[in-house]
Amino acid sequence: MEGGNSPNLQLQQLPLATAAVSVQPHTDSFSYKENLIGALLAIFGHLVTSIALNLQKYSHIRLAGSKDPRAYFQTKTWWCGLLLLLLGELAVFSSYAFAPLSLIVPLSAVSVIASAIIGIIFIKEKWKPKEFLRRYVLSFVGCGLAIVGTYLLITFGPNSHEKMTGENITRHLVSWPFLLYMLVEIIMFCLLLYFYKEKNVNYIVVILLLVALLGSMTVVTVKAVAGMIVVSIQGNLQLDYPIFYIMLVCMIATALYQATFLAQASQLYDSSQIASIGYILSTTAAITAGATFYLDFTGEDVLHICMFALGCLIAFLGVFLITRNRKKSVPFEPYISMDAMPGMQNMHDKGIAVQPDLKASFSYGALENNDNMPEIYTPATLPIVQEQHGSKGVSAPPYRVLEHSKKE
Repeated sequence: MEGGNSPNLQLQQLPLATAAVSVQPHTDSFSYKENLIGALLAIFGHLVTSIALNLQKYSHIRLAGSKDPRAYFQTKTWWCGLLLLLLGELAVFSSYAFAPLSLIVPLSAVSVIASAIIGIIFIKEKWKPKEFLRRYVLSFVGCGLAIVGTYLLITFGPNSHEKMTGENITRHLVSWPFLLYMLVEIIMFCLLLYFYKEKNVNYIVVILLLVALLGSMTVVTVKAVAGMIVVSIQGNLQLDYPIFYIMLVCMIATALYQATFLAQASQLYDSSQIASIGYILSTTAAITAGATFYLDFTGEDVLHICMFALGCLIAFLGVFLITRNRKKSVPFEPYISMDAMPGMQNMHDKGIAVQPDLKASFSYGALENNDNMPEIYTPATLPIVQEQHGSKGVSAPPYRVLEHSKKE
Protein backbone atom coordinates (compact mmCIF):
# COMPACT_ATOMS: atom_id res chain seq x y z
CA MET A 1 0.00 0.00 0.00
CA GLU A 2 2.75 2.41 0.88
CA GLY A 3 4.62 1.64 -2.29
CA GLY A 4 1.46 2.18 -4.34
CA ASN A 5 0.65 5.50 -2.70
CA SER A 6 4.12 7.02 -3.11
CA PRO A 7 3.73 7.88 -6.82
CA ASN A 8 0.44 9.63 -6.08
CA LEU A 9 2.06 11.64 -3.34
CA GLN A 10 4.85 12.75 -5.66
CA LEU A 11 2.38 13.77 -8.34
CA GLN A 12 0.35 15.76 -5.84
CA GLN A 13 3.39 17.67 -4.50
CA LEU A 14 4.74 18.60 -7.92
CA PRO A 15 2.25 21.42 -8.72
CA LEU A 16 2.82 22.96 -5.29
CA ALA A 17 6.57 23.18 -5.90
CA THR A 18 6.14 24.77 -9.31
CA ALA A 19 3.66 27.25 -7.91
CA ALA A 20 6.13 28.26 -5.19
CA VAL A 21 8.78 28.98 -7.78
CA SER A 22 6.45 31.12 -9.87
CA VAL A 23 5.60 33.36 -6.89
CA GLN A 24 9.16 34.80 -6.76
CA PRO A 25 9.10 38.27 -8.31
CA HIS A 26 12.65 38.16 -9.66
CA THR A 27 14.87 35.25 -10.50
CA ASP A 28 18.62 35.64 -10.19
CA SER A 29 19.21 35.77 -13.93
CA PHE A 30 16.50 38.40 -14.42
CA SER A 31 17.79 40.56 -11.57
CA TYR A 32 21.33 40.42 -12.93
CA LYS A 33 19.90 41.37 -16.31
CA GLU A 34 18.25 44.42 -14.74
CA ASN A 35 21.54 45.32 -13.05
CA LEU A 36 23.31 45.12 -16.39
CA ILE A 37 20.69 47.28 -18.13
CA GLY A 38 20.87 49.92 -15.40
CA ALA A 39 24.69 49.92 -15.37
CA LEU A 40 24.91 50.22 -19.17
CA LEU A 41 22.41 53.08 -19.16
CA ALA A 42 24.39 54.88 -16.45
CA ILE A 43 27.72 54.38 -18.26
CA PHE A 44 26.22 55.54 -21.56
CA GLY A 45 24.62 58.57 -19.89
CA HIS A 46 27.79 59.70 -18.10
CA LEU A 47 29.85 59.19 -21.27
CA VAL A 48 27.46 61.22 -23.41
CA THR A 49 27.22 63.93 -20.75
CA SER A 50 30.99 64.29 -20.65
CA ILE A 51 31.16 64.57 -24.45
CA ALA A 52 28.35 67.15 -24.41
CA LEU A 53 30.04 69.36 -21.82
CA ASN A 54 33.32 69.28 -23.75
CA LEU A 55 31.48 70.19 -26.96
CA GLN A 56 29.90 73.21 -25.31
CA LYS A 57 33.24 74.22 -23.84
CA TYR A 58 34.81 73.88 -27.30
CA SER A 59 32.16 76.17 -28.78
CA HIS A 60 32.88 78.86 -26.17
CA ILE A 61 36.65 78.63 -26.74
CA ARG A 62 36.22 78.74 -30.51
CA LEU A 63 34.09 81.89 -30.35
CA ALA A 64 36.46 83.56 -27.90
CA GLY A 65 39.43 82.97 -30.21
CA SER A 66 37.75 84.22 -33.37
CA LYS A 67 36.12 87.40 -34.63
CA ASP A 68 32.73 85.74 -34.96
CA PRO A 69 30.12 88.19 -33.57
CA ARG A 70 27.55 85.45 -32.91
CA ALA A 71 26.53 84.44 -29.41
CA TYR A 72 27.32 80.94 -28.18
CA PHE A 73 23.67 79.80 -28.39
CA GLN A 74 23.66 80.63 -32.12
CA THR A 75 26.24 77.97 -32.96
CA LYS A 76 25.44 74.41 -34.02
CA THR A 77 28.17 73.01 -31.79
CA TRP A 78 26.60 74.39 -28.64
CA TRP A 79 23.13 73.11 -29.55
CA CYS A 80 24.56 69.70 -30.39
CA GLY A 81 26.19 69.65 -26.96
CA LEU A 82 22.90 70.64 -25.33
CA LEU A 83 20.98 67.83 -27.06
CA LEU A 84 23.63 65.30 -26.07
CA LEU A 85 23.53 66.63 -22.50
CA LEU A 86 19.76 66.08 -22.31
CA LEU A 87 20.16 62.59 -23.77
CA GLY A 88 22.85 61.69 -21.25
CA GLU A 89 20.85 62.99 -18.29
CA LEU A 90 17.80 61.08 -19.48
CA ALA A 91 19.83 57.86 -19.69
CA VAL A 92 21.22 58.35 -16.16
CA PHE A 93 17.73 59.15 -14.88
CA SER A 94 16.34 55.97 -16.45
CA SER A 95 19.12 53.82 -15.02
CA TYR A 96 17.86 54.40 -11.47
CA ALA A 97 14.63 52.57 -12.33
CA PHE A 98 16.44 49.32 -13.19
CA ALA A 99 19.43 48.91 -10.89
CA PRO A 100 19.91 49.54 -7.15
CA LEU A 101 20.89 53.02 -6.06
CA SER A 102 24.19 51.87 -4.54
CA LEU A 103 25.26 50.47 -7.91
CA ILE A 104 24.36 53.45 -10.10
CA VAL A 105 25.87 56.26 -8.03
CA PRO A 106 29.57 55.16 -8.13
CA LEU A 107 29.41 54.81 -11.92
CA SER A 108 29.69 58.60 -12.21
CA ALA A 109 33.44 57.94 -12.32
CA VAL A 110 32.89 57.21 -16.02
CA SER A 111 32.44 60.93 -16.70
CA VAL A 112 35.80 61.69 -15.06
CA ILE A 113 37.49 58.97 -17.14
CA ALA A 114 35.90 60.26 -20.34
CA SER A 115 36.89 63.87 -19.61
CA ALA A 116 40.50 62.82 -18.98
CA ILE A 117 40.67 60.83 -22.23
CA ILE A 118 39.06 63.63 -24.25
CA GLY A 119 41.49 66.15 -22.75
CA ILE A 120 44.49 64.00 -23.70
CA ILE A 121 43.21 63.38 -27.25
CA PHE A 122 42.47 67.02 -28.05
CA ILE A 123 45.56 68.48 -26.38
CA LYS A 124 47.28 71.09 -28.54
CA GLU A 125 50.80 70.78 -27.15
CA LYS A 126 53.29 68.53 -28.88
CA TRP A 127 55.28 66.22 -26.64
CA LYS A 128 57.84 63.59 -27.27
CA PRO A 129 56.62 60.09 -26.38
CA LYS A 130 58.73 59.85 -23.22
CA GLU A 131 57.71 63.31 -22.03
CA PHE A 132 54.06 62.59 -22.85
CA LEU A 133 54.06 59.37 -20.82
CA ARG A 134 55.92 61.03 -17.96
CA ARG A 135 53.49 63.90 -17.80
CA TYR A 136 50.31 61.85 -18.10
CA VAL A 137 51.34 58.72 -16.25
CA LEU A 138 49.04 59.60 -13.34
CA SER A 139 46.10 60.02 -15.72
CA PHE A 140 46.75 56.63 -17.32
CA VAL A 141 47.10 54.91 -13.95
CA GLY A 142 43.99 56.67 -12.65
CA CYS A 143 41.94 55.65 -15.69
CA GLY A 144 43.06 52.05 -15.28
CA LEU A 145 42.15 51.98 -11.60
CA ALA A 146 38.78 53.63 -12.24
CA ILE A 147 37.97 51.04 -14.92
CA VAL A 148 38.93 48.18 -12.59
CA GLY A 149 36.83 49.70 -9.81
CA THR A 150 33.86 50.09 -12.18
CA TYR A 151 34.14 46.43 -13.21
CA LEU A 152 34.12 45.33 -9.55
CA LEU A 153 31.14 47.57 -8.83
CA ILE A 154 29.09 46.04 -11.65
CA THR A 155 30.15 42.47 -10.83
CA PHE A 156 29.64 42.58 -7.06
CA GLY A 157 26.98 45.26 -6.85
CA PRO A 158 23.84 44.74 -4.76
CA ASN A 159 21.20 42.56 -6.32
CA SER A 160 18.06 43.79 -4.57
CA HIS A 161 15.12 44.71 -6.80
CA GLU A 162 11.78 46.03 -5.74
CA LYS A 163 8.80 47.49 -7.55
CA MET A 164 8.75 51.24 -7.01
CA THR A 165 5.08 51.46 -6.09
CA GLY A 166 3.53 54.09 -3.89
CA GLU A 167 2.95 51.61 -1.07
CA ASN A 168 6.56 50.41 -1.04
CA ILE A 169 8.03 53.91 -1.10
CA THR A 170 5.72 55.07 1.70
CA ARG A 171 6.65 52.02 3.77
CA HIS A 172 10.37 52.77 3.33
CA LEU A 173 9.84 56.44 4.09
CA VAL A 174 8.40 55.77 7.56
CA SER A 175 10.78 52.94 8.46
CA TRP A 176 12.87 53.53 11.59
CA PRO A 177 16.32 53.05 9.92
CA PHE A 178 15.58 55.81 7.43
CA LEU A 179 14.02 58.08 10.04
CA LEU A 180 17.13 57.68 12.20
CA TYR A 181 19.34 58.36 9.18
CA MET A 182 17.32 61.47 8.33
CA LEU A 183 17.62 62.75 11.90
CA VAL A 184 21.41 62.37 11.86
CA GLU A 185 21.66 63.95 8.41
CA ILE A 186 19.50 66.95 9.34
CA ILE A 187 21.59 67.58 12.46
CA MET A 188 24.83 67.35 10.46
CA PHE A 189 23.49 69.61 7.73
CA CYS A 190 22.33 72.28 10.20
CA LEU A 191 25.68 72.26 12.01
CA LEU A 192 27.66 72.51 8.78
CA LEU A 193 25.38 75.26 7.47
CA TYR A 194 25.79 77.21 10.73
CA PHE A 195 29.58 77.05 10.61
CA TYR A 196 29.59 77.89 6.90
CA LYS A 197 27.20 80.85 7.04
CA GLU A 198 27.73 82.28 10.52
CA LYS A 199 31.37 81.40 11.29
CA ASN A 200 32.65 81.74 7.70
CA VAL A 201 34.17 78.25 7.77
CA ASN A 202 34.44 77.88 4.01
CA TYR A 203 36.73 74.85 3.80
CA ILE A 204 36.21 72.71 0.73
CA VAL A 205 35.26 69.69 2.83
CA VAL A 206 32.51 71.67 4.59
CA ILE A 207 30.96 72.92 1.35
CA LEU A 208 31.18 69.56 -0.39
CA LEU A 209 29.71 67.79 2.64
CA LEU A 210 26.69 70.06 2.30
CA VAL A 211 26.53 69.08 -1.38
CA ALA A 212 26.87 65.38 -0.53
CA LEU A 213 24.10 65.44 2.08
CA LEU A 214 21.75 67.16 -0.34
CA GLY A 215 22.86 64.84 -3.13
CA SER A 216 22.01 61.74 -1.11
CA MET A 217 18.41 62.93 -0.86
CA THR A 218 18.43 63.85 -4.54
CA VAL A 219 19.35 60.33 -5.69
CA VAL A 220 16.84 58.75 -3.28
CA THR A 221 14.03 60.84 -4.74
CA VAL A 222 15.29 60.35 -8.32
CA LYS A 223 15.09 56.57 -7.96
CA ALA A 224 11.57 56.83 -6.51
CA VAL A 225 10.32 59.14 -9.28
CA ALA A 226 12.00 57.17 -12.09
CA GLY A 227 10.80 53.83 -10.70
CA MET A 228 7.19 54.99 -10.34
CA ILE A 229 7.22 56.36 -13.91
CA VAL A 230 8.51 53.05 -15.27
CA VAL A 231 5.91 51.08 -13.30
CA SER A 232 3.22 53.42 -14.65
CA ILE A 233 4.44 52.87 -18.22
CA GLN A 234 4.23 49.11 -17.64
CA GLY A 235 0.51 49.43 -16.89
CA ASN A 236 0.27 49.92 -13.12
CA LEU A 237 -0.45 53.65 -12.74
CA GLN A 238 1.42 55.23 -9.82
CA LEU A 239 1.06 58.92 -10.66
CA ASP A 240 -2.11 59.28 -8.60
CA TYR A 241 -0.21 58.67 -5.33
CA PRO A 242 0.68 61.84 -3.36
CA ILE A 243 4.09 60.36 -2.52
CA PHE A 244 5.07 60.73 -6.19
CA TYR A 245 4.65 64.52 -6.13
CA ILE A 246 6.30 64.80 -2.72
CA MET A 247 9.34 63.00 -4.10
CA LEU A 248 9.27 65.13 -7.25
CA VAL A 249 9.30 68.40 -5.29
CA CYS A 250 12.08 67.14 -2.99
CA MET A 251 14.12 66.07 -6.02
CA ILE A 252 13.90 69.50 -7.67
CA ALA A 253 14.53 71.43 -4.44
CA THR A 254 17.57 69.42 -3.35
CA ALA A 255 19.03 69.52 -6.86
CA LEU A 256 18.76 73.32 -6.99
CA TYR A 257 20.35 73.85 -3.58
CA GLN A 258 23.04 71.34 -4.47
CA ALA A 259 23.87 73.32 -7.61
CA THR A 260 24.01 76.52 -5.53
CA PHE A 261 26.60 75.13 -3.13
CA LEU A 262 28.59 73.68 -6.03
CA ALA A 263 28.69 77.11 -7.67
CA GLN A 264 29.97 78.63 -4.44
CA ALA A 265 32.65 75.94 -4.15
CA SER A 266 33.77 76.52 -7.74
CA GLN A 267 34.38 80.20 -6.96
CA LEU A 268 36.74 79.36 -4.10
CA TYR A 269 38.56 76.18 -5.14
CA ASP A 270 40.00 74.46 -8.16
CA SER A 271 37.72 72.26 -10.26
CA SER A 272 40.01 69.23 -9.91
CA GLN A 273 39.74 69.33 -6.11
CA ILE A 274 35.97 69.67 -6.33
CA ALA A 275 35.76 66.73 -8.75
CA SER A 276 37.80 64.32 -6.62
CA ILE A 277 36.63 65.26 -3.12
CA GLY A 278 33.04 65.77 -4.26
CA TYR A 279 32.93 62.36 -5.94
CA ILE A 280 34.20 60.59 -2.82
CA LEU A 281 31.88 62.37 -0.39
CA SER A 282 28.79 62.26 -2.62
CA THR A 283 29.21 58.58 -3.45
CA THR A 284 29.68 57.63 0.19
CA ALA A 285 26.61 59.59 1.29
CA ALA A 286 24.48 58.23 -1.55
CA ILE A 287 25.43 54.61 -0.88
CA THR A 288 24.60 55.08 2.81
CA ALA A 289 21.22 56.60 1.91
CA GLY A 290 20.46 53.78 -0.51
CA ALA A 291 21.40 51.15 2.07
CA THR A 292 19.05 52.68 4.69
CA PHE A 293 16.12 53.68 2.47
CA TYR A 294 15.98 50.95 -0.17
CA LEU A 295 17.84 48.29 1.87
CA ASP A 296 20.16 47.60 -1.07
CA PHE A 297 22.49 45.24 0.80
CA THR A 298 19.82 43.12 2.47
CA GLY A 299 20.56 39.44 1.87
CA GLU A 300 24.02 40.05 0.38
CA ASP A 301 26.86 37.88 1.66
CA VAL A 302 29.99 39.30 3.23
CA LEU A 303 32.19 38.54 0.20
CA HIS A 304 30.03 40.56 -2.19
CA ILE A 305 29.88 43.50 0.21
CA CYS A 306 33.67 43.47 0.72
CA MET A 307 34.36 43.26 -3.01
CA PHE A 308 31.88 46.07 -3.66
CA ALA A 309 33.63 48.22 -1.03
CA LEU A 310 36.99 47.38 -2.64
CA GLY A 311 35.65 48.47 -6.02
CA CYS A 312 34.54 51.79 -4.50
CA LEU A 313 37.96 52.38 -2.95
CA ILE A 314 39.74 51.58 -6.23
CA ALA A 315 37.40 53.92 -8.13
CA PHE A 316 38.03 56.65 -5.52
CA LEU A 317 41.78 56.28 -5.95
CA GLY A 318 41.48 56.34 -9.73
CA VAL A 319 39.43 59.55 -9.74
CA PHE A 320 41.87 61.16 -7.31
CA LEU A 321 44.85 60.35 -9.55
CA ILE A 322 43.06 61.59 -12.67
CA THR A 323 42.16 64.93 -11.12
CA ARG A 324 45.55 65.21 -9.43
CA ASN A 325 47.26 65.52 -12.80
CA ARG A 326 45.10 68.36 -14.08
CA LYS A 327 46.64 71.77 -14.52
CA LYS A 328 45.42 74.43 -12.14
CA SER A 329 43.45 77.05 -13.97
CA VAL A 330 45.02 80.52 -14.03
CA PRO A 331 42.36 83.14 -13.32
CA PHE A 332 41.72 85.77 -15.96
CA GLU A 333 43.22 89.17 -15.20
CA PRO A 334 41.08 92.03 -16.54
CA TYR A 335 44.08 94.34 -16.98
CA ILE A 336 47.66 94.29 -18.20
CA SER A 337 50.05 93.54 -15.38
CA MET A 338 52.30 96.60 -15.30
CA ASP A 339 55.00 94.97 -13.19
CA ALA A 340 55.67 92.67 -16.12
CA MET A 341 56.54 95.69 -18.31
CA PRO A 342 60.19 96.77 -18.22
CA GLY A 343 61.08 100.19 -16.89
CA MET A 344 57.94 100.79 -14.83
CA GLN A 345 58.41 102.79 -11.64
CA ASN A 346 57.45 101.48 -8.24
CA MET A 347 55.78 103.27 -5.34
CA HIS A 348 58.77 102.57 -3.09
CA ASP A 349 62.29 101.29 -3.52
CA LYS A 350 61.36 97.78 -2.43
CA GLY A 351 57.68 98.31 -2.74
CA ILE A 352 54.65 97.38 -4.66
CA ALA A 353 54.16 97.88 -8.37
CA VAL A 354 52.03 100.81 -9.45
CA GLN A 355 49.39 98.37 -10.65
CA PRO A 356 49.92 95.13 -8.70
CA ASP A 357 49.75 91.75 -10.37
CA LEU A 358 46.90 90.08 -8.51
CA LYS A 359 47.39 86.39 -9.12
CA ALA A 360 44.19 85.11 -7.56
CA SER A 361 41.81 88.03 -7.42
CA PHE A 362 39.59 90.05 -9.70
CA SER A 363 40.08 93.12 -7.51
CA TYR A 364 41.36 96.11 -9.41
CA GLY A 365 43.58 98.90 -8.13
CA ALA A 366 42.33 100.39 -4.86
CA LEU A 367 39.74 97.62 -4.44
CA GLU A 368 42.48 95.21 -3.39
CA ASN A 369 42.52 94.52 0.34
CA ASN A 370 45.79 95.85 1.76
CA ASP A 371 45.19 94.98 5.41
CA ASN A 372 48.04 92.50 5.50
CA MET A 373 50.63 94.81 3.94
CA PRO A 374 53.45 96.20 6.07
CA GLU A 375 52.82 99.61 7.50
CA ILE A 376 55.60 101.24 5.54
CA TYR A 377 53.85 100.41 2.27
CA THR A 378 50.49 101.93 3.18
CA PRO A 379 49.54 105.27 1.57
CA ALA A 380 50.98 108.21 3.53
CA THR A 381 48.59 110.66 5.10
CA LEU A 382 49.49 114.34 5.20
CA PRO A 383 49.30 115.73 8.74
CA ILE A 384 48.05 119.28 9.15
CA VAL A 385 50.38 121.49 11.17
CA GLN A 386 48.93 124.79 12.40
CA GLU A 387 51.37 127.76 12.52
CA GLN A 388 51.08 131.06 14.31
CA HIS A 389 52.06 134.17 12.32
CA GLY A 390 53.04 137.45 13.86
CA SER A 391 52.31 139.76 10.96
CA LYS A 392 48.68 140.10 10.03
CA GLY A 393 49.37 141.46 6.59
CA VAL A 394 51.33 138.45 5.42
CA SER A 395 49.14 135.53 4.36
CA ALA A 396 50.52 132.10 5.10
CA PRO A 397 49.25 128.66 4.17
CA PRO A 398 47.16 127.04 6.90
CA TYR A 399 49.23 123.84 6.80
CA ARG A 400 52.69 122.65 6.00
CA VAL A 401 53.51 119.47 4.09
CA LEU A 402 56.11 117.40 5.85
CA GLU A 403 58.37 115.04 3.99
CA HIS A 404 58.16 111.48 5.18
CA SER A 405 60.83 108.94 5.37
CA LYS A 406 60.31 105.17 5.53
CA LYS A 407 60.73 105.21 9.31
CA GLU A 408 57.60 107.32 9.63
